[in-house]
Amino acid sequence: MKVINEEIIKKTEGKCDIINLTDELEKFIGKNKAMNGLVTVFSVGSTGGISTVEYEPGLLKDIPKFFEKIIPSSVRYNHDDTWGDGNGHSHIRSFIVKTSLSIPVIKGELTLGTWQQVVFVDFDNRKRTRRIILQYIGE
Repeated sequence: MKVINEEIIKKTEGKCDIINLTDELEKFIGKNKAMNGLVTVFSVGSTGGISTVEYEPGLLKDIPKFFEKIIPSSVRYNHDDTWGDGNGHSHIRSFIVKTSLSIPVIKGELTLGTWQQVVFVDFDNRKRTRRIILQYIGE
């Protein structure tokens, strides 16, 4: 069994910026000749999220609107009193979406649906440089 780690660095805009990671995941699997196992995608930090979505323009507009309805950025959160950074909403959104995702790799392929892409969502209220860890465990 092998374990392979790689780090991706992404510059983000914040405010529900959605970044497609699928191509980079496929390259990671291909260049490491990963055949059968599990790849985990992990966002370092507590104001981002990792998920899957159909990465298309309509959803890229709908998702930020959805989060504004359920966890608005304009509301004062107790967390904002702690650090004064105004990003309490970002932490709650990350708590809901989660910061990691594991995907089976079978016969050298990610097991994603036809319209399913892996994305990083930056929930913070400012631009950031983000670290995303890829870890493959398998043969």
